Order: sequence, then structure tokens, then C-alpha cells
Amino acid sequence: MNNSKNNEYSGFHVGLTGGIASGKTKVSNIFIKLGVEVIDTDHIAHTIVEPGNMALTEIVDAFGKEILTDSKQLNRIYMRDLIFNNPAKRKLLESIMHPKIQDEVEQQLSTSSGLYQIIVIPLLTSSPLRNQIDRILLVDCDVNTQLTRIMQRDGVTSELAKKIIASQSSRNERLAIAHDVIENNSSFEQILPQVKKFHERYLRLAKK
Repeated sequence: MNNSKNNEYSGFHVGLTGGIASGKTKVSNIFIKLGVEVIDTDHIAHTIVEPGNMALTEIVDAFGKEILTDSKQLNRIYMRDLIFNNPAKRKLLESIMHPKIQDEVEQQLSTSSGLYQIIVIPLLTSSPLRNQIDRILLVDCDVNTQLTRIMQRDGVTSELAKKIIASQSSRNERLAIAHDVIENNSSFEQILPQVKKFHERYLRLAKK
């Protein structure tokens, strides 16, 4: 586990991670209802590619205007199919996005309040943002559950769903770095008490 947190930003920071379709959003929404400030890198990633933002300009320069819709928005479905069928293009996109996401997270941390903050980072195993994390909370589910959820949610084929899962760190890699684990193979009712338990734990840890 990586405990070399950069102490530039005060507060106790919990990194919330998990594979695609593991249930990170459901878990983070519960923390929000409990009054915890949540910084979501997925939300940041969507915001910084809106028309007029530098990230979108750089992506167009790198990939061409065909990645835009008729209304000059990023064509997310086109990009998804492109990068998950070409690892080199995925790495190129990450090289544009990741530094800008990190800058925005650090900006939000510099003005955050509360005893602790949740930072939602899907690719935490390989993210430099691990240096800002005191504790890692993993939302975990089995691979078959992931596949079913991706196919139902996004309307993709089993083949593409498997490529998306394979592009991320493995379940074992995520479990290896986690301090805490929420099991999410079934219902909302199952995860609610788990989140409340960890909320109380993080409040105690943040006060130390």
C-alpha cells in the first residue's frame, strides 16, 4: 500500500475506487447524503472536455475533428469504441486528460472543508493522485456482475465490455491496494450499512 501522502492539502482524504460498473456512483451518493464532500474525477473528466475547454481542443488536435458531433461536442461513444480497440490511442487520450484532472482535484482540495473528503478515482492503482490519499476504499464486485451491468447500462457487446474491463487494473490489483472494501454484488440495501460503517470509521480517523 502507498502511504506516501503529499501533505500540501490539509484534511483526511479517502480514495474511492472500483472497476467500471462496480457501483462507485451509488456509494459516493450515499456519502454525499451523509454530508461528506465528494470530488469525482469522472465528473471532472466530463466537464473539462466541454466545448471551449483546452482539453477538448487538444483532443481534437490529437485525434481529428471526426471525434466531434455535429454540435461540436465530444462524441463519447465514438471515442469509447476508438480507445478500447486501440491501447496506443487510449494512452494518448490519458496523457491529455490525466494532468488536467489532477490539477482540478488539487484545486478543489485546496478549498475543501469537513473532517474528510472522498475522491472518486476509478484508475487509482496507476494514478498520481494516490499521493493525496490517506485511505483507499474499494467498491468490489465479481467480473460476471460487471459484464452484465456494463452490457445493460451502456448497450455494448460482451466483447467490448470485456475489453473495457481488461483495460483497467484487475480485481486482484485493486484488492491489493485497498484498506477497506464494500461488497456490491447485489442490492442498494446491502451497501447502505457498509457505507455508514466506513463513514463513522473515517470520522474517527480524521479526528486523530
